Amino acid sequence: MALELSATQIDILHKRLLDRQTELKALDAEAASWRNTVELDQQSVGRLSRMDAMQQQEMAQAEARRRTSDLARIEMALKRIGQDEYGWCTECGDPVAFRRLEIDPAAALCIDCAR
Repeated sequence: MALELSATQIDILHKRLLDRQTELKALDAEAASWRNTVELDQQSVGRLSRMDAMQQQEMAQAEARRRTSDLARIEMALKRIGQDEYGWCTECGDPVAFRRLEIDPAAALCIDCAR
């Protein structure tokens, strides 16, 4: 069984969560134009170019969905920190291992519940 997190460990993970949140928000703002509807001149652009542009748009939209999901997980982790519930499995209540949180600071489940 994992041990309870120390205040120093929580501070380290809290900073990592905030840094990742800032990074994701910046990426989302930067990539906003890629998610817009593809509008190409059908007369001057070939079929493959249109397909390529549509594929890039779909990939950008999928990436935006992943960022939105990651931001929501980070928000929930920050909320757990504020409520002194961070580092505890939301499913069984056991401590979440620090090594697991180092890999994914937004993890809400212990390794057993995550399986």
